[in-house]
Amino acid sequence: MTFRTPADDAHPYLRAASAGVRHHTRALTRTTPAAPADRVHLDVLHAHLTSLHHLLDHLSETTRPPHPAAGRHLSTAHTLLWQATAEIHLAFHLLPSSAAEGAEASACHPERLPEGPPVLTICQRHLAAGHSIRRKTTPTDLRPHTTACVR
Repeated sequence: MTFRTPADDAHPYLRAASAGVRHHTRALTRTTPAAPADRVHLDVLHAHLTSLHHLLDHLSETTRPPHPAAGRHLSTAHTLLWQATAEIHLAFHLLPSSAAEGAEASACHPERLPEGPPVLTICQRHLAAGHSIRRKTTPTDLRPHTTACVR
């Protein structure tokens, strides 16, 4: 059994997510000195951006038929958000992993599944979102950004 959130209840959840991001940003800027991003932080941020990516995908698809110009702008935002998500994924792999994970654990290997969390979750999430964006955009739309994992 699946539960659907009624459309009129969705906006408060989106507002709460935005408030959470604002609160997190304020909490980060209050610390002195500010700590650099770590892999867990980027994994959570990637999850948030991926959720926004899916939301923009849905909004652009439903807005385009009745309002083509607005739909094109939402589609452009969808592509740009994908590029930001790809950059977060790349940054994740460039950060050092913990000693327990080892150096090999930080690398993204598209030919095989990553060994465990958080690499497993971010790479699977990124791969799934990548399939969605590739069905709806051309390679030219995604330039100069790439969607490949690099170390």
